[in-house]
Parts: sequence; structure tokens; C-alpha cells
Amino acid sequence: MPRTAIPRSTLSRTAVRRTALSRPRLAVAAAALTVLTVGAPAAYASLDGERPQAASAPADKYLETRLFFGTERPDGGPDVTDKQFMRFIDREVTPRFPDGLTVQDGRGQWRDANGRIERERSYELILLYPATEATERDPQLEAIRKAYVHAYGQESVARLDDHVKVDF
Repeated sequence: MPRTAIPRSTLSRTAVRRTALSRPRLAVAAAALTVLTVGAPAAYASLDGERPQAASAPADKYLETRLFFGTERPDGGPDVTDKQFMRFIDREVTPRFPDGLTVQDGRGQWRDANGRIERERSYELILLYPATEATERDPQLEAIRKAYVHAYGQESVARLDDHVKVDF
């Protein structure tokens, strides 16, 4: 689209003044931004007088599996308690993943088999293991899911797998 010049006679004095004042402010702002952008990394790097060091070793390739456990029972029975869930972790998860795990409390929602939105207290289990162990770990993870569904009358246990790089 070709640019057309607006005749000065059609502009108000206020518009001309604002334009005239805006250009110097814009130039100052651009100059300040340039100085901050260019100077900041050098200033930051020299604060302690030492150069940043490279990481000691590259991170290893791992898989991160997250399992999501609901606590309400579809049959209307009592919710799974903290004590019951930790007993489940001790019995079903720790023997399969003795090197470590993380359990987080959560709140979740999902659509049940009847089409209702269910909101419930939940647990998120996070497991990390070397990617080279994926074939042997998969059946263990599925056994954990199946055991929870059976023990607490759940419709499912959600699973999320992701490739990650880990350094301990």
C-alpha cells in the first residue's frame, strides 16, 4: 500500500507537537535499550571477577514417568486416605523403584465413564529412570497402575512419559 503524506495543514498543532516530542524520546529509549542489552551480559559476567564455568558433565538421558492417582471411589466407598496411599507406595512402588521417587498432593478433575466431571484430591507420583531401562520398567509401571485400580476400585490411573536430561 503506497504511503501518502498528510498535508501539514490538516494536522492540529497538538499532533505536530506530540510527534516532534516523541521522536527524541524514542531515540533516547532505543539508545538506552541498546546500552542495557549489549552491556548487561558483560557486566553480569564480571560481577564476581570469575568466568562462568562449563557444566562438569553432560546430563544423562532419562525417562520421567508421572502417574496420577485419584482418591475418590466410583462405587461411592470412602476416599483413599494418605495412610492407605503411602502403604500402597511402600508395597507396590518402592520395591520396583528403590532408587527414589517423588509424591505430590494434587487436585484434579476428569470425565468419568458416565460422562460426569469428577473433581477430587489426587496424588502425582514422579519416577525417573535411565532411558536404557525403558523396556524393563514399562511392565513394572503397568503393574503399579493395575494394582491401584484393583485395590481402590478406580477406573484408571493416568500415565505421562517424557524424555528428559538428568544430572545428579
